[in-house]
Amino acid sequence: MKAILIAGIVLAAATTQAAPDGAALAQKNGCLACHAVDHKVVGPAYKDVAAKYKGDKGAAAKLVAKVKAGGSGTWGAIPMPPQPASEADVKVIVDWVLSQK
Repeated sequence: MKAILIAGIVLAAATTQAAPDGAALAQKNGCLACHAVDHKVVGPAYKDVAAKYKGDKGAAAKLVAKVKAGGSGTWGAIPMPPQPASEADVKVIVDWVLSQK
């Protein structure tokens, strides 16, 4: 019985992964070259993005699509090119952006 319990604990520890960090993924994927948390760079500040979409239940899905496709006009004339980051990374980054206050 002890061996089974120990094996279960070892297996659980081996398969548990830390949640991805949105800030680290934003850095890794080059997002911070054009964006900052608290001020406009080329693109809008992440705090401004979070404020704009506050209360919008569909915001995460909309923003993931915008990041993947690129576009312009929402924040001015400067376009954001389509981003090659994985959909999983973009989802984590968008959730992190939307959590900014």
